[in-house]
Amino acid sequence: MAGFSLALFWVRIIVGTIALVCWLVMSGKDGGAELRKTPLELQKERYARGEIEREGYEQKHVCVSNIDEDGFPTGGIVDLKTASERGFVFCTHVDSAKGRHIQRDPRTAMTVWWDHVGYQVGIMSHAEAIAAAEADHFWNERSRSGRLTTTVFELSKPMATEDELAARLQKASEELADRHIPRPDHWGGYCVRPVSIEFMTFLGSY
Repeated sequence: MAGFSLALFWVRIIVGTIALVCWLVMSGKDGGAELRKTPLELQKERYARGEIEREGYEQKHVCVSNIDEDGFPTGGIVDLKTASERGFVFCTHVDSAKGRHIQRDPRTAMTVWWDHVGYQVGIMSHAEAIAAAEADHFWNERSRSGRLTTTVFELSKPMATEDELAARLQKASEELADRHIPRPDHWGGYCVRPVSIEFMTFLGSY
């Protein structure tokens, strides 16, 4: 009886070992397929599985970081206009500090953070200016108040008082009343073309 029990014990060990090896092999195959997927495909799959809520999936506020003239990193929050296999597009004043930094050094980092699910996407990239026609498209999608404010606002430039900005805004509102607000030359956009994309998921307390 003891011999039979010992034999049964070893049979279970062998069967368990074979099952474990098979599971590891299959996991390796699945993992390889996962690595072959693009970041956008992984993002869409996580949204489809309910791991990312619609609010997070459509998150448009991202942090864009560049290197200034003195070699220091500098970042700012911008609205993400679109994301595709081509890259990630955002718009801003091209004559602003950020615009000048990109013109001097196109290396750009973009960070997306979804606090409610503890999920972060980090993008290392090169930024390049988008075409005027594409900038016109995004400009026309903006609200009238947003277009009016951008027309009179000089980003990254000193301002004497807030009253000065209010006066310029009032003047522009009167001059452009009931008229189309054209895109100013100093407003455009950049396409962030990824070199690498890192996904981070935070579990538990963070």
